[in-house]
Amino acid sequence: MTEDLERYILAHSEPEGEYLHRLYRATNIHTIHGRMASGHLQGRLLKMLVEMVRPQNILEVGTFSGYSAICLAEGLDEGGMVWTFEINDEQEPFTRPWIEGSAVADKIKFIIGDANVEAPKLGITFDMAFIDGNKRTYVQTYETVIGLLRPGGFILADNTLWDGHVIDHAYDHDSQTVGIEDFNDFVAADSRVEQVILPLRDGLTVIRKK
Repeated sequence: MTEDLERYILAHSEPEGEYLHRLYRATNIHTIHGRMASGHLQGRLLKMLVEMVRPQNILEVGTFSGYSAICLAEGLDEGGMVWTFEINDEQEPFTRPWIEGSAVADKIKFIIGDANVEAPKLGITFDMAFIDGNKRTYVQTYETVIGLLRPGGFILADNTLWDGHVIDHAYDHDSQTVGIEDFNDFVAADSRVEQVILPLRDGLTVIRKK
């Protein structure tokens, strides 16, 4: 992907919007790993997928700066809700004001805690989930999420190509890369689902529970 081609793609996709643009810029200025935010192209895809699937309840694992949660919420029908979990409590002072200041704040429940522990306590059956948390525990998170997902529901898993590290033997002992590789292998062999990896950014896997 060249910079010129990326600019062309963004120019011919739905605009990011001024609020999200400011959030993405602030994320890159004020957080250490700003590129972890979904960004313009992936954010518009998340919104459109929600509009296509029309879920009532969405589970997000890994809020970070709130960019993806806002994008997911933008696609929801009236009465829909995104339940987003962030395990790093140091992220809350940055993220909560951005979520609460957004036009879709009433559609987002932002929770500090481990989704693997706290999400099952909600007693909610989810229609869609977005996994973007700790790469080392992706398989564990996947098992938690699929148990909370309705049949026919969708899981979106981010970073599943991990900047190409999944096929680079130099990263064979990197725990995050190994976590992603284990997840990809696990999902590919899981008879409960069907899946496709999209080469968007550093990989987005779309998974449908049968």
